[in-house]
Amino acid sequence: MRNYLIFNGKSTKDFGVYISGLNTYGSPERDIETITIEGRNGELTIDNGRFKNITYSYPAFIFDQFESNMEGFRNFLMNQIGYKRLEDTYHPDEYRMAMVKGSISPKVEDNLVAGKFDITFSCKPQRFLKSGEIPIEIETDSYIKNPTLNAAKPLLRVYGYGVLHIGDYNIAISEHNKAYIDIDCEMMDAYYEAENMNSYISVGNNGFPVIEAGKQGITKDNTITKIIVYPRWFVL
Repeated sequence: MRNYLIFNGKSTKDFGVYISGLNTYGSPERDIETITIEGRNGELTIDNGRFKNITYSYPAFIFDQFESNMEGFRNFLMNQIGYKRLEDTYHPDEYRMAMVKGSISPKVEDNLVAGKFDITFSCKPQRFLKSGEIPIEIETDSYIKNPTLNAAKPLLRVYGYGVLHIGDYNIAISEHNKAYIDIDCEMMDAYYEAENMNSYISVGNNGFPVIEAGKQGITKDNTITKIIVYPRWFVL
């Protein structure tokens, strides 16, 4: 089997480009600052509570029609701006958010039939699980179980208004006339379609809800009729 990438919904197979993903099993680095103090052994550390981006470089190959395939792929890749969804066939149950880093410098066979080059991405540290895209519908007080060790920042679609509790987090939603409100706990934003709804929500002292590792209780006021949770599970 020849392995390939899907970047921003487009498969590299469409350009005759195949990859090796053997270098994609590493972990991101924690963002930790170190401080040295004169006369004191060792170093003090400050953990900033986050992970840094990680760079992945895929060795890539074109086995035939190099010139035309390379031209199409190069034009596609170099026009991708910002973070886009990245998948590869080595990790079929995951995806990353990545942006193109650097240029393409192919090594080409003399007859222009085949060539090889590296595709380099700067990736956000999370390896998002595709299972975390499956919506979880909640109509009564219940619980949700995070199958990973990492606190997830979900997208919540809340029907109705009132106070919603997820574990130690709570968020109050004022009465409104929309069918629902989407609350993006990663972006710390609330909206209905393209309309800003931040004035209708108030978060508790712990901030926007996250789903901690393990089982978390979910309770709500009766005026909230339904919640749809897109959990966004991830591993590192």
